[in-house]
Amino acid sequence: MEKKVSVLLSEDLLDAVRGRLGDGRSAAEFVEEAVWDFLERTSRDEQSAKDLEVINRFADELNQEAEEKFYLSAESTREAR
Repeated sequence: MEKKVSVLLSEDLLDAVRGRLGDGRSAAEFVEEAVWDFLERTSRDEQSAKDLEVINRFADELNQEAEEKFYLSAESTREAR
C-alpha cells in the first residue's frame, strides 16, 4: 500500500534525481528505490559489524588453536621422515 508524503529536497538534489530518471521513472519511484537500497545496505553493514564483533571476540582463541594444530602437524611431518 502506498501513502502520499511530502518531502522537501534541495533544488540541486532534485536536479540530480531528474538527471538519473530515464526509462519513464518518476522522481517518487527513484527516491523509493534509493531509500530501499539504503535500508538494505544499512542492514547488511549492521550485520557485518555484528559478525566482525563475534569474530574479534574469539580471534585470539581461534588463532591459538590454529597455531597449535600447525605445530602439531609440523611435528608429525618431521617425525614421519
